[in-house]
Amino acid sequence: MSIAAARELVMAHGFNATACQILNPGIAHWFASGTPAVVGYVRRRNVLIAAGDPVCAPGDLPRVAAAFETFARNQGCRVCYVCAEGRLRQLLCTSDRYSAIAIGAQPAWDPRQWTARVASRSSLRAQLARARNKGVTVEEIAPETARRSLELAELTRRWLQTRRLPPMRFLAEPAPLDATVAGRVVLVGRQYERAVALLLASPVAARSGYLIELIARLPHTPNGTSELLIDAAMRRFGAERRRFATLGLVALAENARSEIRANPLWLRLLMALARAHANRFYNFRGLERFRAKMMPERWEPVYAVSNEPRFSIVTLYATGEAFAAGAPWRVLAAGALRALREELATLRGAVR
Repeated sequence: MSIAAARELVMAHGFNATACQILNPGIAHWFASGTPAVVGYVRRRNVLIAAGDPVCAPGDLPRVAAAFETFARNQGCRVCYVCAEGRLRQLLCTSDRYSAIAIGAQPAWDPRQWTARVASRSSLRAQLARARNKGVTVEEIAPETARRSLELAELTRRWLQTRRLPPMRFLAEPAPLDATVAGRVVLVGRQYERAVALLLASPVAARSGYLIELIARLPHTPNGTSELLIDAAMRRFGAERRRFATLGLVALAENARSEIRANPLWLRLLMALARAHANRFYNFRGLERFRAKMMPERWEPVYAVSNEPRFSIVTLYATGEAFAAGAPWRVLAAGALRALREELATLRGAVR
């Protein structure tokens, strides 16, 4: 079966916030036999890393997961569902054959309530006014137009250059405009007709909602521009009577603290180390603060669920390889080298 078949299933049954991202380049697709269902996955070592829950009707989820795991077992592999949400954890982890770890949380809103929430928060209204006073406006454009736009390609390229880590893959594809997904929303922030920021949202069909999967902005874009794009997106979703919106996973989020406390001790120690020393590469705290400023109604825990009695370091490393498109230590080393170069450049500037 084809990518078109996977796209059709995603648009009918996608429940995970990341459902549309199984259409990213490099992700393989397994289709169930006799049931409308698909799983997006990559293989790393002896683990099939599944991109969230299987995409299928809710009543088919148990047998589809079982069939996919049989497919994996026939290849000598186990399965890890990454960025799984609460329903899959609740389904599988009643059995001691499965284990789950909390990896963070995603903020969630009901867009129908957005206007009232903005009216209650003067600090957010001030940020929106700040961007408007600097001449920033928001324009919606067709996804196909965005895909062909050299201006937006250059904006995305310059934004990626500001990232501390090399571009990630799998569910963190650095060129999301290249994917063809029905129902995508593309908003462009313009300052005096020049594109300075971009928001991309993909539908979460089974929840009547959207994932805002990308907010990219040029350096020196006026403060409040990201907030203005989110405000425009939420108002659009609310006008469509959508019931769900999220800005996506914040890894190691404080708002998942109670779930993270249930992780194995070795993993809690690694997570504490990451929060303490890796913030310069991935701004855990800053991302969570920004999302909290947008007044989410709740934070939903996000998990990795593995069909092994105890979640293993090997499975965690394989998951890291899926996102890094190679050895995770190479990505961290490249990020550390870039940070060192920036520190030396800053030091030389100070000496001068």
